[in-house]
Amino acid sequence: MHRVSFQAFGHENIIGEHKTTVELTSEDILTQRGTCIIGVRSTLTLSELSPQIKQLAKLETTKIILTMKVDDVAETVTGSGGPGLTYSDTTSMVARTSSYQCARTVMINSDKAASDLNREFIDRLKNRETTIDCELQFITQ
Repeated sequence: MHRVSFQAFGHENIIGEHKTTVELTSEDILTQRGTCIIGVRSTLTLSELSPQIKQLAKLETTKIILTMKVDDVAETVTGSGGPGLTYSDTTSMVARTSSYQCARTVMINSDKAASDLNREFIDRLKNRETTIDCELQFITQ
């Protein structure tokens, strides 16, 4: 198993209502059209992950878990790797409930989208001062 920890931050325009994706971005700008974005100013982008992790992400048998914690409230999104995951994007990481794969995709077939996240968790993210402690785990099966 491989683990990578990083942080993202809240923003007043976080809505968390997208039905198929969850996104963290390194950008600081967020409009209310970004209904999947639940964290901004991420301290890690997919392109910064190690070559070893990028290889693990290409395996359909790799279980990928994103854990996000704000104070005492945590959310976990679990999905899998896929052969089309390049982890080359320099801005965003997107967990997808579908099997669509592109440079921005961190996992496919995820068990949650932004709309599935606990509303107390989402409410805490509506403040720029909120720190989200994040961890990605890559488990080969």
